[in-house]
Amino acid sequence: MRWPGGIAAGLVIALTLGTLGAVAWRSGFALRLGPADWAAIRFTVWQAALSAALSVTLAVPVARALARRRFFGRAALVTLLGAPFILPVIVAVIGLIGVFGRGGLLNDALALFGLGPVSVYGWHGVVLAHVFFNLPLAVRLILQGWLAIPAERFRLAASLGAPVGRLLEWPMLRAVAPGAFAVIFLICLTSFAVALTLGGGPRATTVELAIYQAVRFDFDLGRAAMLAVVQFGLCGAAALALRAAGAPETLGAGLDRVVERHEPGGRLIDMLAVALAALFLMAPLAMIVGRGLPGLLELPSGLWAAAARSVAVALGATALTLVMALALALRGGALARLSMLLPLAASGLVMGTGLFVVLHPVVAPRDVALVVTMLVNAVMALPFAARVLAPAVAQAEAGHGRLADSLGLHGLSRLRWLILPRIRRPLGFAAGLTAALSMGDLGVIALFAGDGQATLPLLMVRLMSAYRMEQAAGVALVLLAISLALFWAFDRGGRVDAAA
Repeated sequence: MRWPGGIAAGLVIALTLGTLGAVAWRSGFALRLGPADWAAIRFTVWQAALSAALSVTLAVPVARALARRRFFGRAALVTLLGAPFILPVIVAVIGLIGVFGRGGLLNDALALFGLGPVSVYGWHGVVLAHVFFNLPLAVRLILQGWLAIPAERFRLAASLGAPVGRLLEWPMLRAVAPGAFAVIFLICLTSFAVALTLGGGPRATTVELAIYQAVRFDFDLGRAAMLAVVQFGLCGAAALALRAAGAPETLGAGLDRVVERHEPGGRLIDMLAVALAALFLMAPLAMIVGRGLPGLLELPSGLWAAAARSVAVALGATALTLVMALALALRGGALARLSMLLPLAASGLVMGTGLFVVLHPVVAPRDVALVVTMLVNAVMALPFAARVLAPAVAQAEAGHGRLADSLGLHGLSRLRWLILPRIRRPLGFAAGLTAALSMGDLGVIALFAGDGQATLPLLMVRLMSAYRMEQAAGVALVLLAISLALFWAFDRGGRVDAAA
């Protein structure tokens, strides 16, 4: 049953390449970029490169410390490193402002020493937020590289008195670090909510923010379309670089033993690196809770309507993502693989701009704001869900495919009795991840929504723009609680009585 995969592939291609074609047609294929647009392009590439470089560089000592030290709470800390990935971006911004903003903890500490305040707004705020989100990802990627070094290599190096860093760790970093840099660079290229809340102005405007401004405020669809084409080109180039970045490792295979490393030197540096990283991650999370609790007493009137819209968009996007990812995983082949990877080269705001161009002559964009947001979120989450589901489907087919063939199981019967019982765990995790990411999305809804169509992230931005920070903090806490609850419910549901 290959036709569902063909339909899913067609939908993905239409929402990525199709919307790109729409914006290219709307722009007249003419380059009409002004000095401000070129400044936005330069800043986008520069901040993405700087954010990725800082994230990877700071992750190396943290990953090294986690790889060679055992201490109380290590497992919990490694698990915590996954939290920023599912944390709604706009919620994290509230926490970062609470720590690094004008009235934050950092400025309070500086005032004790008679030093002037620092501002979190501008290019340094954008880079700071990107490092907050991507440092944990870089640590996890590099830590996996460290743990993949065979234990026998460490034992051999210790017995020979050979330098571990030069012979084992440096070759691993050369293989792993470029890939980590490329994936973080790609993520930072398409960051919108961070630039909207902490950037802005001529010196800290990204391409995505320039697209939003061109459509939302100037209604210059030609300029927005040309910027969208440029954004797609940047993301496509970064995706190709990501595919070519992973150099093959040459450390050989081992016996899958866990090595006990006894390295007395550098213990203080390792513990300091871990402590600073934990403080950097935990302080904004603590500020979200600390500032959000008083804000719960002054929640805005439209909160629960916005929450209902966010949950509806998240559930719709989750269902569509799972159906597409499962259909593509069952189909297999080059078309399915292309469809799973194509959204990495796309941008949610580019897709939103394309749909705006297509729908604007036919229907008012605000009338379909929630549907369009759901579609774009579903496509943008597809690579993550497919990465989780495709190996599980392949494993189920490899283990029981012949038995299912002999029993005559095909189509829906094969899906029901062979595939679904054995992929419940990854299916639940993929659903939870998609729902959490969709809850925190701010891109397309900011482009389409009217006055009475705000989701929770958009409501937060409007409150922050009106300097109602205490109410915004309360909304942030509600958004965080709902996002984590959806992730836990789906992930837990996939693990209850799962067969695999």
